[in-house]
Amino acid sequence: MPPKRISWTIDPGLEGIDLDASDFASSVPLKKVPNGNVFEASRAGDVDRLRYLLESGVNVNERDQWDSVALYYACLAGHLDAARMLLESGAICSDHTFDGDRCHYAALNLKVRKLLKAFEARPPPLRPLQAALRETFLGCAANRAYLEQADANQIQTSGLSSSLASSFNHFPPDVVFFVQGRPIEAHRVILSVRSQFFKKKFEKDWKHRKEVRFAKEKLSYHALYSLIHFFYSDRLEIVVDDMEDLVRICKVCKCESLQRILEKELIHQKYADYKALGDIDNSQKRYILQGLSLPEEDQLPGALNRILQISLANSTMEPNINNGVEELISRVNRIHLSNYEDDLADVWIRIDKRIFRCHQVVLASRSEYFKARLSRVKDFHEGKDGLPKDSIPCLEEHHLSMEAFEKMIEFMYTDGLKDIDPDQAEEIFDAASRYLLFPLKRAVADVLLPHLEMVSPAELCHWLILSDLYGVLKIREYCLDTMACNFETFADTREFRAMLLTLPPPSGESSLRTTVPSAPGAEVSADQGNLLDDLRDKWLEAEAAELDERDESALHFDKRLEMLMLIAQQENSDGNYTDDIDDGPRIAMFPPAATVVPSKK
Repeated sequence: MPPKRISWTIDPGLEGIDLDASDFASSVPLKKVPNGNVFEASRAGDVDRLRYLLESGVNVNERDQWDSVALYYACLAGHLDAARMLLESGAICSDHTFDGDRCHYAALNLKVRKLLKAFEARPPPLRPLQAALRETFLGCAANRAYLEQADANQIQTSGLSSSLASSFNHFPPDVVFFVQGRPIEAHRVILSVRSQFFKKKFEKDWKHRKEVRFAKEKLSYHALYSLIHFFYSDRLEIVVDDMEDLVRICKVCKCESLQRILEKELIHQKYADYKALGDIDNSQKRYILQGLSLPEEDQLPGALNRILQISLANSTMEPNINNGVEELISRVNRIHLSNYEDDLADVWIRIDKRIFRCHQVVLASRSEYFKARLSRVKDFHEGKDGLPKDSIPCLEEHHLSMEAFEKMIEFMYTDGLKDIDPDQAEEIFDAASRYLLFPLKRAVADVLLPHLEMVSPAELCHWLILSDLYGVLKIREYCLDTMACNFETFADTREFRAMLLTLPPPSGESSLRTTVPSAPGAEVSADQGNLLDDLRDKWLEAEAAELDERDESALHFDKRLEMLMLIAQQENSDGNYTDDIDDGPRIAMFPPAATVVPSKK
C-alpha cells in the first residue's frame, strides 16, 4: 500500500517569510525520476520520489561526488516544494556556512531565498535518543547556568530557552571539568564512547577523580562546552570565532571525522571573509552541524551500540540465584568492579536468571521509571557495611523476559531495533507502557510493518485489537487501511466477524462519534477513537464517496456490519467456530450512522 502523502506546512511562527500556496509552483518544468536518488529527485522536483526516500531514512545532508547536498540542487532548480520538504526533514541551511552560502547563492529566485532565510535560524528537531541525553546534559546545574548566560547575551544555544531548561529533572553527573574556573558537568560513559582520549583518561589518570581541572589558559571553555554538548546531542552549535579552538580540541580528543569537517568549514569561512572585503563580526555568526554529517559509526547511536554489545557480552547467566536481590548482593561483594572495566557499567539489572550490565545515565535519560528508581540508588549501601565502596548497585525487575529486556535496552541505547520476533511484540508493548518508554512502540511498529504485509486476514484482526489496546497508532492505521480497502475479503473471514462481537458499536449521530468524518483525501485525525468509527471513515475514503452521499453510504456500511454480527452470533450458537478473541458473544445493535436528509433536488 503506497505511503500517504504528508502535508508539508510552514511553521506559522517563522518570521521573515511572505509566501502563499501559489508560490510553491516550480519555476522549472517538473519530471519524474522513479528510480532516482535523493540528488536526482531534488534536481527534478519529484516530490513523490523525494518523500519516499526521506521516509526510507536517507541522509538528507548526504553529499554527492561533487560535494553538493540535495538542498543545493532543489534551490538551483527553483523547486520550492522540494526545498521545503528537505528543510523540514533536517537539511542544514545555516547562514555563513559552506552549504548554507551555496544554497543562498544558487537560489533561482527570491522566493527560494525567503524560504531559506525562514529556516536558517531554526535547527531541525532531534531524535528521541539525542533529545533525551541533551535534556540530561542541560539538566545539570552548571551546564544550565551557561545556557542562561547565553540567553542573557541573546545567543541562542541548542534552540532551548533557559525557562525550559529550568524545568528539567536533574540526574547527577559523575565528573566535573573546570576550565578557566568554570565548571562543565558530564557523565563518564558518554564521553568515553565518543572519544578515545576521554576513555583512556578515565581508565587511568582520572579513574577515581570526580573533578578534573585544566590548567592551560589557552583552552577555550566555549569550545569544550560545545564539543561535550555535541557528544550528548549529535548537534554542534558554535560561534565561528571558537571554531579554531574546537579543531585543536578535536585533534587532542581523537574526534577525527568531526575535525575534518570543521577544518573544511574553516577554509570556507576564511574565503567568505576575504570576499566580504571588510571586517565581519564572527562573534555573532554561528555554525551548526548535525551528527548525520558524520560516518554512522561516529554518531551517537553507533557509539552507544558498541558499548551495549560489550555490556551484553559481559552480562552473565546466574542459574543458582533463587533468593532474590539479597543473594545477588552477596555475589556483588565477590565481584570487583575492575573485572569488567571495558564496559563502564555502573548498574546491574537482574531479569530472571541473567544479570545485565547497564549504564545509569542512559536508562535514566530514556525512562522516567528508571530515573525514579536510580534516584534512590544512594540507599543501596545503607545497612550493608560489608560491601566494598565500588560495588555496583543492583535492581531486580519482574514480569519481564530476558529477550524482551534485551530488545528494550537495544532501543534505549540506539533508538532503533534491527529485528524482532512477532511473538514478542505484545510483551514489548506492555513493557514500553510500564517503563514509560513510549517511543519504543513506534520502533516495534516500524520493524513489524513488513511482516504484516504477508499475514492472513485472521492474523491482521489480532494485530488490530493488539495495537488498539496498547495505542500503537502506526499498526492500527495500517490494519484499518488494509481492512477498508479489502472490506469484502475480510467480511468473508470468520475471525473478522468474531472480532466485531468484541468491539463497541459505532456511534450513530455525528455528535456522538469519536472521529469526525472527513472529506475524501483529507488528512485523517491522529487521535485514537472508536475502531468501527475509524473503519467506517476509512471505508468511505477508500470508496471515494461523494460528500452529499457520505451519510447514506455510512448507513449502508453500518447495516453491513450489523448483518455480519448476526452471522457471527449464528456461527457461535451453532458451535462451528471457537472464538479466541472474546470470552463470548454479545448482542450489539447498531444505531443508524446519520439521519438521511433528502436534498432539494
